[in-house]
Amino acid sequence: MQSVIDFKQLANAIGDAIVISDARGNIEFWNPAAERMFGFTQEEAIGHSLDLIIPERLRGRHWDGYHKTMASGETRYGNDVLRVPAMHKDGRALSIAFTVALLHSPQNELSGIVAVIRDETARFREDRLMRKRLAELEASAGA
Repeated sequence: MQSVIDFKQLANAIGDAIVISDARGNIEFWNPAAERMFGFTQEEAIGHSLDLIIPERLRGRHWDGYHKTMASGETRYGNDVLRVPAMHKDGRALSIAFTVALLHSPQNELSGIVAVIRDETARFREDRLMRKRLAELEASAGA
């Protein structure tokens, strides 16, 4: 027995953000988890640049990598998790982790990128506090 998977239903039900952008970096798909994570509704995100969620100081580096990927058709982040800062609609900083997959047209031309994104802001803060506490303990033990 073969089951049929409704991929839109899956993308809308999953807890991780799924963001699909076209070859120019404009958002084409934005699931409910992306809305919760970044604060932008689908209407606010679709058709707009990924700059919505990229901190201004990192945009040059992001676009260099994005355009290189679109030109080469290769990415190392299909298997490796990329951890970077991002921005919420209200301006607060987020720490996200994601993988990407390249999307191709029926003619096998590279047409865009899908990112599966997890918010790791709380984990990042906890790690930073733990490292700070460890440094304090090491300093007091050496004194």
